[in-house]
Amino acid sequence: MSTANPLAEMPTRAHQPSRIINVIRLQYINTQTFVWVPLIIVGATVVFALIILGMIPTEEHRYWMGIQSPPWYFIPAGAMALAYSFPFSQAMSATRREFFIGTVAAAALSAAGLSLIFLLIAAFERATDGYWMNAYVAYVPDLFANGWVSAWLTYFTLPMLAFMVGFWFATIYKRWNATILTLAIIGVSLLILAIAFIITRTESWPQVGQWATNAGPTVLTLYGLGLVAVLSLGSYATLRRTIA
Repeated sequence: MSTANPLAEMPTRAHQPSRIINVIRLQYINTQTFVWVPLIIVGATVVFALIILGMIPTEEHRYWMGIQSPPWYFIPAGAMALAYSFPFSQAMSATRREFFIGTVAAAALSAAGLSLIFLLIAAFERATDGYWMNAYVAYVPDLFANGWVSAWLTYFTLPMLAFMVGFWFATIYKRWNATILTLAIIGVSLLILAIAFIITRTESWPQVGQWATNAGPTVLTLYGLGLVAVLSLGSYATLRRTIA
């Protein structure tokens, strides 16, 4: 059985078309991170959701938002993408900028594929009236109100947002240490709690809910993409000073 290193099969610097493409290939050497584990989570989510929805004794339409749970896996995926691959990218003479672009591109490819799978599941649900029992896992009417492209963009944004959170936390750990990472997580948690506290004390939750309803999923998705951009800039700024 061959024990050749898969990295050795990559073209040398003199012959490679792009080191960014090589970084993408590097990330996909282990297909579990960006392919098989997300697919397994999606499949398991659908099965569990249908079992639970099937136990509800009603003829009305039933919706399970659990299809949004698979994107949460991309938080540890973002951390693994840096921890497992960054030292190898430096051995490949890839710059930090090339590693960052290639890694985010690899995550985007996985998120795009996952979003397409969500749309295929939603199309099947529409065609079969919710698996012939009015049960919907991927097709949520409000999410598809502005069309299937808008729904695809929302399903794409969720895993990318989760990925960039995990990736940035990993860069913080790599740049400094576990203590700084812990303080960063605590700080973010306190910020979220402070916002929730202010909204609660001012009794503004109805206004927040009304704003979200008026904005709609497409606008909220665009805000999410803006947050992805902010996290990306922060991650890259941290990565630039990270030692392999």
